[in-house]
Amino acid sequence: MLMLKEFRDFVSRGNMLDLAIGVVIGAAFGKVTEGFMNFIINPLVGLIGGADFSDKFIILSGKEIPAVMAAHTLEEVKKAGGNALGYGAFISAFLNFLIVAFVMFLVIKAYNKFKKGEAAAVLAAPPDVALLTEIRDLLAKN
Repeated sequence: MLMLKEFRDFVSRGNMLDLAIGVVIGAAFGKVTEGFMNFIINPLVGLIGGADFSDKFIILSGKEIPAVMAAHTLEEVKKAGGNALGYGAFISAFLNFLIVAFVMFLVIKAYNKFKKGEAAAVLAAPPDVALLTEIRDLLAKN
């Protein structure tokens, strides 16, 4: 019963809700990044290579099967019983990671800048308090 109470207290803390919201927003941002890669970056890179970049692969096994050799996508290779190294999908996933990491860096940088400005505003005394402090310091000198 004690463990259940501790768990309830843990879940009811504000941090748990913040974490849940962060996970949901992170998942949504991941989908946006994936869409950006699949529908913007990969086709642009595909212009250079002549095909969808995420479908680039090297056939590792099944080379003796004509259907594997005639395959144009990873799915076709797998259906034909072959094995392929999908380097295009890996590079695409890595670029996804770099984009997400860069955006997170920018978010944290902006947050830290905001917090620094907020801390400076808290530390700055109102003009009347600053004036009284200056008068006190002058009187203490004399």
